[in-house]
Amino acid sequence: MPLKRDDKNLDFLFRAILHLENIDECYDFFEDLCTVQELKTLSQRIAVAKMLSEKSVYTDIVSETGASTATISRVNRSLQYGCDGYDRIFERLKDTDDV
Repeated sequence: MPLKRDDKNLDFLFRAILHLENIDECYDFFEDLCTVQELKTLSQRIAVAKMLSEKSVYTDIVSETGASTATISRVNRSLQYGCDGYDRIFERLKDTDDV
């Protein structure tokens, strides 16, 4: 089920994130906002998505990220049928030294 685009709490969260100015502020904000496990889960998902977009095979992804095949399948489904959020970010990161 897609997120509601008019959810005031989500809007507030996303606007707050857009106001972070550097990686240190991101670390501070997300450490306050999320548990360590939540952050590890999110970071694992984006790592899986990056590897899938680079055509890595499941066994390599499992080995490198520790993600389950179920997680990899869910992320793959988002890449195939989602809102193109991963692709947009990966394209923007291509032009930086952050990849």
